Amino acid sequence: MRILLVEDEEQIQHIIKMNLELEGYEVVATDNGRKALDIIDNQYFDLLILDVMLPEVDGFQICQQVRLRNAKVGIIIVSAKDTSDDRITGLKMGADDYMTKPFNLQELLLRVQNLLKRSTEEAAKEVETYTFGNNSINFVTYEARASMGLSS
Repeated sequence: MRILLVEDEEQIQHIIKMNLELEGYEVVATDNGRKALDIIDNQYFDLLILDVMLPEVDGFQICQQVRLRNAKVGIIIVSAKDTSDDRITGLKMGADDYMTKPFNLQELLLRVQNLLKRSTEEAAKEVETYTFGNNSINFVTYEARASMGLSS
């Protein structure tokens, strides 16, 4: 699973990245909102972890732009902006979750795990059966059904 971490506080970025990698995730990190958008345009990620207060482009704008392009990627905002209006704004922009700083690292790791688990389960359900014309393949039961239309 690939995660993009966008955090401009170097120590926080290092701690989150290191712990996500210890959990087995591949993590790409940046400290700048504009760089994050460039990275997102050129790479695939299963999850984004965004700070809000970033240089050039803030986390809310990143979230909104990503949602216009990709409705399925998981997004967790981790920010010092802790008012209910901030949390509501983040969720309205399309974040799946919003945590305030300071935060419990274990809680963040569990939220990441749970969000990725749900998204991969949904993706698996989407491809359980593939149908083309009158034919279908069930990837769970390994059954294929084919139409036997014969022409004379």
